[in-house]
Amino acid sequence: MKKILFITCFFISSNVFCQTSVDYFNRGKAKANLKDNIGAIADYNKSIELDSQDYYAYYSRGIAKARLEDYKGAFADFNKSIELGPQYDFVYYSRGRAKYELEDNIGAIADYNISIELNPKDGHAYCSRGLAKARLEDYRGAITDYNKAIELDPNSVIFYYNRGNVKSKLEDYRGAIADFNKAIELDPQYDFVYFSRGRAKHELEDFRGAIVDFSKAIEINPKYADAYINRGRAKDELEDYRGAIVDYSKAIEINPKYAIAYINKGIAKYKLEDFRGAIVDFSKAIEINQKYADAYFNRGRAKHELEDYRGAIVDYSKAIEIDPKYADAYINRGLCKIKLGDKDGGCLDLSKAGELGGSTAYDAIKAFCN
Repeated sequence: MKKILFITCFFISSNVFCQTSVDYFNRGKAKANLKDNIGAIADYNKSIELDSQDYYAYYSRGIAKARLEDYKGAFADFNKSIELGPQYDFVYYSRGRAKYELEDNIGAIADYNISIELNPKDGHAYCSRGLAKARLEDYRGAITDYNKAIELDPNSVIFYYNRGNVKSKLEDYRGAIADFNKAIELDPQYDFVYFSRGRAKHELEDFRGAIVDFSKAIEINPKYADAYINRGRAKDELEDYRGAIVDYSKAIEINPKYAIAYINKGIAKYKLEDFRGAIVDFSKAIEINQKYADAYFNRGRAKHELEDYRGAIVDYSKAIEIDPKYADAYINRGLCKIKLGDKDGGCLDLSKAGELGGSTAYDAIKAFCN
């Protein structure tokens, strides 16, 4: 690209120093290459001040802003670049990325369409369009785009990984595993690929295989809290409750605000009949998220087992307040009321649970209400 020179001069002592728009632009690019995006933006600002018609300076400043997660600022710069410059695929592609980050998925797809029209050999544009389609739950459309991306670049780990994730969304877990296998074959050092393969194996009830994959993800990234959570879930399925508790505890150590880790740890303790320990964990989950219906429900179950029926009713009632369609909470609250001699109130709860599709509600009605 040929750039026209615009010059600014300043004096130091008796010498005159002049810098052109190109000088500032080039210095900005150098800073961007060193990941000094704030410094790069300052130089691009100066370059644009001297030459406000330079589409590539706007584009480059937009890239730097996007790296700083200023997607609105990036979007504005890409708009200006498109307004000023020739029709380049990479500018539309970048604006599409900014729109995607701003959750304008339809707008992102529109820009990716133009980018692909201008450069039909860019696999990343197909991949990014696939991501936007997947976010809109057009999973089959996303797979079509990933197929094309893989056709253009059959050695991209990310293309196989993304296609595998979409296949999982479609419950094609075996197809997903095949894609994750290929991604691992291409590069075995991505923790998130092992993680996703582990989740697919979990869905196929291959819990031992899932544990192997989650363990590999943890080996690569020892701070991967989600991998500990999911390994704990697989251990739970294999009735290794103590091992599961160790994993949930590790996830909490990494992220002390991880409410689901406390829930899962509490459930594992419940299965070991450590009801008081379970209550401590469910209470911690509630402290983190006071709108967590499952935490109240499970704390209620633990209290129920300890025959603290009034305390259990309070928790089941809170779960119902948060989620009025929580059938199991109505069932359990009804049973507690019956235990306390409130047969009419208990049977009304069981009836409500039946209306909501509670699978054991009518059996309980037959047992306790007739």
